[in-house]
Amino acid sequence: MRQLTPSEVIQLREMLQMESNALAKSKATLPLITDDDLRREAVNGMQAMDARVRGLQQFIVENEIIRTEGVH
Repeated sequence: MRQLTPSEVIQLREMLQMESNALAKSKATLPLITDDDLRREAVNGMQAMDARVRGLQQFIVENEIIRTEGVH
């Protein structure tokens, strides 16, 4: 893979942050949803968000976008 530009790295970080924040907000509001159909849709949405977060994280690790040396 080619080296990412600083702008692309920032965009990747922002996408990961956006998805992570949306997932956290969804998890926080889930207990407030009383309608079963809406709750199912919210859970499905959270699963999709979680998959996108994991995919972005996997892309970052596999392509060595950031160095993790010394990080435990």
